[in-house]
Amino acid sequence: MENLPSPLVVEILTRLKDSSDLARCRAVSTTLNQASNEVRSLTLHCSMSRYLKSRSPETKHLVTPFKTVLKNLVHRSRDFESVSIGVDRSLGGISFDDVEDESDDLHLTEFNFILDWLPCLSRSIKSLSVSDFWVQSCWRRSKALSLISSTCYGLVQLVIRNAWLAVDGLCLMPTLTNLTLEFVRLDDEDLNMINTCFPNLTQLNLIGVGGFKEPSINLSRLQICQWSVSNAPLSLTICAPSLVDFHLKCIKPKLIFLDAPSLSNFNLSLENTDELVLKNCGNIQCLQLEVECLSLGFILSMFRRYHCIVVERLNLDFVRRTQIVIGVEVDQVEFGFDILLNYFPNIRYLSLGSGAWHAMESSFRSGSFENATGMKTLKELIAHIVVLEIEFTLAFIFSILDKCTQLGDISMLIHSDVDPCVAGNLISTCRSKFPGVRWRWGIWKEGIKDTWVSDGI
Repeated sequence: MENLPSPLVVEILTRLKDSSDLARCRAVSTTLNQASNEVRSLTLHCSMSRYLKSRSPETKHLVTPFKTVLKNLVHRSRDFESVSIGVDRSLGGISFDDVEDESDDLHLTEFNFILDWLPCLSRSIKSLSVSDFWVQSCWRRSKALSLISSTCYGLVQLVIRNAWLAVDGLCLMPTLTNLTLEFVRLDDEDLNMINTCFPNLTQLNLIGVGGFKEPSINLSRLQICQWSVSNAPLSLTICAPSLVDFHLKCIKPKLIFLDAPSLSNFNLSLENTDELVLKNCGNIQCLQLEVECLSLGFILSMFRRYHCIVVERLNLDFVRRTQIVIGVEVDQVEFGFDILLNYFPNIRYLSLGSGAWHAMESSFRSGSFENATGMKTLKELIAHIVVLEIEFTLAFIFSILDKCTQLGDISMLIHSDVDPCVAGNLISTCRSKFPGVRWRWGIWKEGIKDTWVSDGI
């Protein structure tokens, strides 16, 4: 190491996953000590083993407090541009019953703790990530946001996880373009302060954020947004003229209003709603829908009403109140393949979840697809299927191929509980009946990653 060029040594030290190792390197040699001062990123996370040692009577006197380690690192080098601190995800499994005291040694969004070190980096820091310890932070309201906004003049990216955040005293942050709040209780029930103080956000991630009543996103430069709402707000409003990619997951809002003329990729996971308003959303090309069975027709009619006919890629699944049981038909919903083609006449790629496939196959049995108009645009189909009666499943597959004349690439994932002989019969029959189709076969099961057993045969 002593003979390596200084820039290379700095690059090696920068790649350390834990900056506590950086402090150890300083004691090894003069070269490493000098090079450590050139490192511009700091990463420090409390592992489960460190946490347990700090709690054990036999070892806790040997462990330097986590907060002390961080403050020493910052005060030693005041030019960090990126800081990432937090507790490992493994500590998320610790419950209140496992903690007997009211300590705050890992409460990382504590105002006084941040005040001890963040002002030293006020002019250099560009990226800040804080993953708090939920057991200690969830019942302590923090004004960390106001301190960060009044201290970090050039901050571009901010990530905060597992905290209770106040917004009083929040200052304007014109340089901030990327904000992530994950599993956070936020005292901004309508998102007014976020819209006002972070006006130049281009990427916003609100994952499992609670405390909302009638939240509204109104950001003119927002391009990418992922929003997973942990409670059931009265309404959600999104007005974002530059929004291109939007993932929304919510439960039973009375109203969803979306005004996004540039939206191209829309992923909507929804458990019922009274009203869905799509304004200026006619440019959606990739659409992913996971909706409750009872609201399926209503949701899809909204997309048809607002002329989303340019959709070329569609992923569709139904959230079922009861699961499909092998050999038993339950909780059917009438929605045929012909209706889908009518709503989205220009799709080239279609992926169907098990609920969607089951509903469409059930509708096919009633004859709803017999007189349907063919589709010439569909080229690729992926489906998660449960074979209840093989003759109906085969007939449904063949009817799709007869109607969709350009369909040449089909991927079928068969549920793992289906009898292997039945699955084998299905596969061989499809191959022999349509040898010109590129068939791909696999296995699916709830909660497990799909497994492909053949590719392009």
